[in-house]
Amino acid sequence: MATSVSDFIIDRLIEWGLHQWYGFPGDGIGGFDGAMGRAQRDGKDFNYIRPTHEEEAAFMATAHAKFSGGVGVCISTSGPGAIHMMNGLYDAKGDNTPVVAIVGQQARVSLGTEFQQEINLERMFADAAVFVQTVATPMHAQLVLDKAVRMAKAYRGPAVVVLPADIQTMEMEEPTVEHFVSRSGIGFAEDRLRPDDDALARAAQVLNDGEKVAMLVGQGAIGATDEVLAVADRLGAGVITTLLGKQVVPGDVPYHTQQLGLLGSRPSYDMIQKCDTLLMVGTNYPYGEFMPPTGQARAVQIDLSPRHLGIRYPTESNLWGDAKTTLAALLPHLDQHSTQWQQKIAAQQRDWMKENTRVAETEADPINPRSVYVSLNEKLPDNAIITADAGSTADWYGFHIELGPNQMGNLSGRMASMLAAMPYAIAGKFAHPDRPVVCTIGDGAFQMMGMNGMLTVKRHWKEWETPSFIVLVIDNGDLNQVSWEMREAGDPRWDTAQMVEPMDYAGYAEMLGLKGVRVEETGDIGPAFDEAFAADRPVIIDMKCDRNTPPLPAHIALAQAQGLAESLLSGDPEMGRVVNQSSRAAAARLFARMGLTPDE
Repeated sequence: MATSVSDFIIDRLIEWGLHQWYGFPGDGIGGFDGAMGRAQRDGKDFNYIRPTHEEEAAFMATAHAKFSGGVGVCISTSGPGAIHMMNGLYDAKGDNTPVVAIVGQQARVSLGTEFQQEINLERMFADAAVFVQTVATPMHAQLVLDKAVRMAKAYRGPAVVVLPADIQTMEMEEPTVEHFVSRSGIGFAEDRLRPDDDALARAAQVLNDGEKVAMLVGQGAIGATDEVLAVADRLGAGVITTLLGKQVVPGDVPYHTQQLGLLGSRPSYDMIQKCDTLLMVGTNYPYGEFMPPTGQARAVQIDLSPRHLGIRYPTESNLWGDAKTTLAALLPHLDQHSTQWQQKIAAQQRDWMKENTRVAETEADPINPRSVYVSLNEKLPDNAIITADAGSTADWYGFHIELGPNQMGNLSGRMASMLAAMPYAIAGKFAHPDRPVVCTIGDGAFQMMGMNGMLTVKRHWKEWETPSFIVLVIDNGDLNQVSWEMREAGDPRWDTAQMVEPMDYAGYAEMLGLKGVRVEETGDIGPAFDEAFAADRPVIIDMKCDRNTPPLPAHIALAQAQGLAESLLSGDPEMGRVVNQSSRAAAARLFARMGLTPDE
């Protein structure tokens, strides 16, 4: 049987080392689907997972790239299937993650004729993708696919190959030696870029002159933990990680103050406000209100993407290179600094974590969600993967989860998309089937598409090396983050929009043949995690939580406080409970700072 264009693309993806694919079938990609079926029957080296929705497939491809360090692959049909993928591909764009999307299209003769399910895919994907190209002829397929993989890797974003239906089943043609025809190959170039010595010396001069150095470290430094810590120790610096860079620095490093901003710590805020020098590594942190005032701090930035250099804060020195190689090359140029500033930061962080624990211990009705994450942080296995959804689950993840050196954590960053925690967790499990995985997700996001994800778990969990897969549903009957954002804007909680329909999440797990655990008392939190981690199958933990526990940031702006007061005085239906819980949290922090217990 002759090799079709689809057969060629399948083999080429495998040659590129891309073996894990997520997709959803349809007639617009039917020829490619048929070729995948033949390839699977022939024992070719790929694993195709079909979730219940193309959006999930795109999120899974993004998460696979994040958790594996490789390139994600997703596949969809034309028209509506392609449209469904957009959110997940924008997630890849926003978080600088390489993904290749193979997208079906109607036959070439129908393009531009408003045929059924025919839309201009190149125009639609243009904003989301670093590369998008329709395969025009069989001979064209090799170059388009090879360039898509290279562009995704080089520019760290989604690249889209549009595959018309008639092209999919045509016999593959090798590129010929003639004008207009390019003949491409496979293989990634080494991306260990290193700035020259003069650039390193200039950056070192800025850093050596500093007395209070703060390091802001993002996901671009994943894999450079040793180098980050070596530079921090040489500079006597405190280290802040972004939410996506949380796993770069272990939580037990005393001068690691975790995150900055709305989901950050007070020591991080204070460090930024008092530093005289800022070293940014592998981050495109966008929240200018939490950065030093202009002119306060001299700044150096290291990034593999030159387009990110110097766009978030005025920098004196920009180092274009990957974090690991650049930090290692920079280290010999750095003077040994005093540890006085670093020790002060470490002491502040110790006090802050004590405060956080005290706040998590405050009474709630029924359960304080902070206490759930404090317990989870203690129970996580050393090699666990954890995902968080958008909303208050991301707050609690940022405030209370301190990742160990062998743990991994991730979420939808720039897009902050609801529902992403579930496909992220599933992709994390396929990337590392021997690791325990914990998905933390709100009840609203679980109802949005997390329920669908559990069907994928049901179908595949017996294929994993270990069945340990836990879905922690924060069941508070509320789209909680939005409720608090409305309050901070001066608007009372609006039940019509904010209420989440009650559901038996543990019962849903049992219906699927999985394990369900329901928790309604604080004392049962720890035992529930013990039971879930010991289970012989995936588990849903239905955690009944208080929706009025405030996810307030470490530093509250006057406008936020005024908005909250206005919302409560404007008829917020939960006013009494909000005031009660907020007062308890404030009192707990005050007692912790004074070294007192509530009884004193």
